[in-house]
Amino acid sequence: MKKILIATKNKGKVDDFRAIFDQDRVEIISLLDLDSSIEDIEETGETFSENAILKAEGIAEQMNLPVLADDSGLSIDYLDGRPGVYSARYAGSDKDDQRNIEKVLSELEGVPLEKRGASFICALAFAVPGKETIVKYGKCSGVIVEEPIGENGFGYDPIFMPDGYNLTMAQLSPEEKGRISHRGKALKEMAAWLELEGKEGFD
Repeated sequence: MKKILIATKNKGKVDDFRAIFDQDRVEIISLLDLDSSIEDIEETGETFSENAILKAEGIAEQMNLPVLADDSGLSIDYLDGRPGVYSARYAGSDKDDQRNIEKVLSELEGVPLEKRGASFICALAFAVPGKETIVKYGKCSGVIVEEPIGENGFGYDPIFMPDGYNLTMAQLSPEEKGRISHRGKALKEMAAWLELEGKEGFD
């Protein structure tokens, strides 16, 4: 069985990864499963891809393992792309989902639905020590609703309604979310590239 280290301590993200990969063929482990002495990688990049590469390469070097790392976030048209790369800490340094949602909704107060267009964006990097890092991308477009709805997912899912749906991302099943989400799309692109077998360094 092949093993992939996911460079995150976010359980929601780990669940998203596990929903994509065949659990009979791939063992998904994350930083939650490993020694807490692993050094955190500072996300100093100005783009999602820069941060994903920093995390993937930094953890791969420390662990001497193939690593998948993503950087993702919410880009809102009316807010000129904010919160963007600062999505996880938009309301402060403590990664508080509720406070982040409240800040976004306060900034969009009174803005009509047709001007609340937004996209979830994901850059996914695959790093193997000594080899070129590969990056794949995914995007899911929609609108920001006026109040949180739904109990599934994490982050901004309760206020994001994807195009073609009358439900927020937090109302979708994990399987449906994985099919349309930014991370799901990036993962499928990466899985197709990896082909889940035969890629040197992936065993």
